[in-house]
Parts: sequence; C-alpha cells; structure tokens
Amino acid sequence: MLDSLLDYSPSFGVDTMLLLPVLIALEMVLSADNAIALAAIAQGLETEALQRRALNIGLVVAFVLRVGLILTATWVLRYWQFEVAGAAYLLWLVYQHFSADESEDGDHHAPRFESLWQAIPIIAVTDLAFSLDSVTTAIALSRQVAIILLGGLIGIIALRFMAGLFIRWLDIYTHLEDAGFVTVAFVGARLLVRVVNPAWVPPEWVMVSAIAAVFAWGFSQRVESDTGSKSTMATEPSQLESDQSEPSSQQIESHREALASAPAAKGLKEEPEAGRRP
Repeated sequence: MLDSLLDYSPSFGVDTMLLLPVLIALEMVLSADNAIALAAIAQGLETEALQRRALNIGLVVAFVLRVGLILTATWVLRYWQFEVAGAAYLLWLVYQHFSADESEDGDHHAPRFESLWQAIPIIAVTDLAFSLDSVTTAIALSRQVAIILLGGLIGIIALRFMAGLFIRWLDIYTHLEDAGFVTVAFVGARLLVRVVNPAWVPPEWVMVSAIAAVFAWGFSQRVESDTGSKSTMATEPSQLESDQSEPSSQQIESHREALASAPAAKGLKEEPEAGRRP
C-alpha cells in the first residue's frame, strides 16, 4: 500500500504531504513499547520531578543520537552487528525486567537509580536501540533525509508525552508493564530475524496487530484499590461508638416498663407498713 502511495505522488511537495503523516503515525505506533520501557526506567527514580527531568534530558540526548543514526543510516545498515547489538540490548532489558524480584503484589519493578545521571544514559541508549528498528523502516519508505528527520523530531516529542502518560498508567493497570516488555521482546526478536533473513520479517500490519493485542491485555485489569477496605475499617469504630452512645429502641422500651412498674411496687410496699401502725 505504501509503495502505491509513493508511486502516485508526482512531486517533492506531494511526497512530503503524504509521507510525513505516515512516518509520524509509524513513529507513534512503534514507539508505544519504547515509551513504556522509558517510563519503567524513569520510575527507578524516587520523585516525579526527577522522573520528568530524566525523560526530558534523556530524550534530548536520544534525539541527537537519532539524528546521527539517520545521517549515517546507509553506512550503519551495511553492518549487521549494529542490529544484533540493539536486539541483544532490548532482549537484555526484557530479561532484566522479568527476572527482577517481585513485590508483595506480584509485580516486577525496574531497578532503582541513586542519581539522575545514572538514568539518563539508560534512557538515551534504550531509545537508540529502538531507533534501529524505526529508522530502518523509515529509510525503506523514503530516502528524503529532511522528512525522516522531521518525523523523528515529532516522534521524540510524542514519545515524551506518551512516556509521561505511561508513568501514571503503570500505577493504575496491573499487567501494563509486563505487556510493554513483551512488546520490547517483539522488537528485539524482529531485529534478530532481520539479520538472519530479511524475508522472514513479518509485515508491519502483523507487528502492529500483535502490539495492539498485547496492550489490550495490559489495559485489561486495574490495580485493586485499598480505599474501600480503608473506608470500611474507618466506619467500624464510628459504628461502635454510635452503638455505645445511642440506646436501642428495645433498651428504651424496657426502661419505660421499669419506670411504670416502680410506683406500683412502691405502693405495695407501703400498704403493710400502714397496717402495722396503731
């Protein structure tokens, strides 16, 4: 479909109008797993302010590395070692995630960083490894470097906002982090398959469908909130206090009967005393 789209466009201006949205959409779809991996890495920092700074600085460095990759893409693609290195790094991230110690709720958590500058290189290198896949696909669509650079810039901006969203979503959805790293494994395996035999690489629609299916599972279950149990625990003491402070209707009725029977008992007691008087 993309080939027929390119054949239809007769000039550079029309090429730009047609290719740029395609490249941006491709960047955003292929960056979903990238964004969740970067979000998980940023969560290794203690505060939200440090997480935002790590993503901002790390993605600026990542964009510089992307530009270098795009400008040297023709040379880089000649050496399969680069793709093997990128695939090995991504698969190592997947292994590190699933082999990490589980928390009490059964979730895996990314390693913790002691400082901001420990996280920034990891973010930049991770994006570069993902870029080996997306830039290769972009080069296959167009040889116009300016369009690819513009698409990469917009992709980096979109990636920053997506990573910020995923940082919040990771605390809401139980399986989302695991789903993200499963898709990271897809990208790593795809890079390896491309090195072994490019004809075995599945089409883009298969990759996008697989990523969408895995993310559907990732968003399928929310984290159970403890607010309901806390509110129940909070209402129990107040209920006890109300039970102790407010008498029941049965208690009120028995008290009234006791008051009503008290004068009669007092009269019976006074009659014998009156009979004994002279």
